[in-house]
Amino acid sequence: MSVWSFLLYLDTGKVLMRYLLQSLLACLMFCQALTALAAPEIQLAVDYQSGQNLSSYWVSEKLDGVRGRWTGKIMVTRSGRQVPVPDWFTQNWPAIPMDGELWLGRGRFDQISGLVRRQSSSDSDWRDVRFMVFDLPDSELSFDERSQQLRDLIDQSQPHLKQIEQFRVNDEKALMSLLDEWVAQGAEGLMLHHQQARYVNGRQPLLMKLKPEFDAEAIVIAHIPGKGKYTGMLGALRVRMANGMEFSIGTGFSDEERRQPPPIGSQITFKYNGLTGNGLPRFASFYHIKASQ
Repeated sequence: MSVWSFLLYLDTGKVLMRYLLQSLLACLMFCQALTALAAPEIQLAVDYQSGQNLSSYWVSEKLDGVRGRWTGKIMVTRSGRQVPVPDWFTQNWPAIPMDGELWLGRGRFDQISGLVRRQSSSDSDWRDVRFMVFDLPDSELSFDERSQQLRDLIDQSQPHLKQIEQFRVNDEKALMSLLDEWVAQGAEGLMLHHQQARYVNGRQPLLMKLKPEFDAEAIVIAHIPGKGKYTGMLGALRVRMANGMEFSIGTGFSDEERRQPPPIGSQITFKYNGLTGNGLPRFASFYHIKASQ
């Protein structure tokens, strides 16, 4: 083979390799486009405010699951990504949009979150999962009327499709007592729906969430650098609790605290909303450096 022929051979190989890589990239982007749909309009709750007329509200358990939207044909996450549930899981479901949570049970958020993120899974992984429905997002009716419509739509004999139970409480004392009782049994908190509320996209003042807030102490063992707008500042603290468990706290800091973070070895107080299935604080947020005694 001549030198020129050899160089032509190499050049042709580069072109072919470039073509194959571009084709592969296009294929991957096409596959992602098949599963990435437009994010659905989602109604979100505000934090509970004391002094409400609770006789106008329905109360339900706040589930520690993954928010899901049944479009009438497929299941998607709140970001619009299709969840690859087995066909038998959604067999004979109503062909209208339903809002709810994919749920495995109290204290099993990590498991259901991992299952929903997988590209593929076995039938056995979905046997214990339930889609707990709490609303009909396309309905113009009041929450009272939507709840009745759900009761008429959902066949309670279906093992994987259930309506979340809604009930009344007499006053705030009874509400807080119920919160303490259910949290002690592993619930994440409570949701309060105003009986006349319409379904809206975004924060709905007539939909409230009530969760317990705890605080605890931990020792700072490392500083994790920030990224993006926090470049050159603190991104998160790595901390260790008295029981030896370690985790990171990335929220609750002011800009000044990110510029001058709590020193390594110092003791901080953080707030959190219960524990994960692994025993780690859920939604931990920095509160303050603990004052020396």
